[in-house]
Amino acid sequence: MVSVIILLLVFLLIAFRGVGRVRFQIWQVMLLGALGVLVTGQIAPSAALKAINVDVMVFLFGMFVVGQALEDSGYLAKLSYRLFHRARSLDSLILLILFGMGILSAFLLNDTLAIIGTPVVLVLARNNRIDPKLLLLTLAFAVTIGSVTSPIGNPQNLLIALHGNGMGNPFVTFFRYLLLPTAINLSLAYLVLRFFYRHHFHVPSLDYDEPLLTDRRLATLCRLSLILLGTMVAAKITLVFLNIPVDFRLTYIALASAAPIVLLSPRRLAVIRRMDWYTLVFFAAMFVLMQSVWQSGFFQDILAEMQLDLVSIPVILLVGVGLSQLISNVPLVALYLPVLTRMGVGTPEMMALAAGSTIAGNLSILGAASNVIIIQNAEKRAGVTLTFLEFAKVGVPLTVINVLVYWLFFLVL
Repeated sequence: MVSVIILLLVFLLIAFRGVGRVRFQIWQVMLLGALGVLVTGQIAPSAALKAINVDVMVFLFGMFVVGQALEDSGYLAKLSYRLFHRARSLDSLILLILFGMGILSAFLLNDTLAIIGTPVVLVLARNNRIDPKLLLLTLAFAVTIGSVTSPIGNPQNLLIALHGNGMGNPFVTFFRYLLLPTAINLSLAYLVLRFFYRHHFHVPSLDYDEPLLTDRRLATLCRLSLILLGTMVAAKITLVFLNIPVDFRLTYIALASAAPIVLLSPRRLAVIRRMDWYTLVFFAAMFVLMQSVWQSGFFQDILAEMQLDLVSIPVILLVGVGLSQLISNVPLVALYLPVLTRMGVGTPEMMALAAGSTIAGNLSILGAASNVIIIQNAEKRAGVTLTFLEFAKVGVPLTVINVLVYWLFFLVL
């Protein structure tokens, strides 16, 4: 029970982000939670080490290296200009952010896009006198919805791809079940944003200044990293299609993509120092805290008392959305996945868990770490923030629509 109390305190600290004048960042809160269960003996140090998923940590490290190099080299700004400069109206800009960042998040990890996408949308808002809150919400919804469709789009999908039942070809599996409803949900996100911010869409023609690369050599290596990323994703799919038994883990894709920067760039140490280490600390601490909560059996007992059909797709979707608000989506999957695995469920149920736990990020700020990353980054860079109510006002109806779309597609399949 102590683990659950600590989890509740973590939730409250993340929600209010401070006690009195003392302010906390999300990674600090999660680290305090992990230390709390260790100090109180709720989990043994050896069990805590085993709880940290090495594959997820290595994957995150590789992708964060690529993301930081993209920003430091100026290549990210260059790509952003190429992506957005054709948008001459706010409608077209919103659609480009939704689909552009959504597609990128499927392969570069939604947390990575949250980090590198926030300064991009803030500049777009400032240069064109657009309400930054509208573009921040657009970015948050884009990286959440877009990441649903890929096994490397977010950490919870990676967990499902690595440990879920019947996941022989995770890319093909995710695309088959989730690509089309995700595309529809991105379109619906535009309509929802258009409705709630309809008075903001009277912006005159947009204007852009083409950015310059700040480090051409590093930009060249970033280009090579992106080529390797795309090539290895294609190779992973091809090997499974051809039934070639090669141990080609998803973590290898991240490491290979980061290799040109780590091995060939003279700025490798600067890039590694500046990358998002705090998020890595957050995930390591989260694995420890969630393992302790899992060992307590608290949530398992609650679900058992509710007598829910835990393998029913509607229940999986709703539990994924609901509990992710309390313990975030990655911990939710870390708790729920072993239950479904032991029950021997098939691929549709695993895909429902991916969809529900990920789309939960649209409901509230605490539904996904990427939301917190975007808001903290915006506060730091521009003094702009989104309150819980501002986010929920748009996010709640959007999440309801998103869940209905995925549920309907699972019914058809």
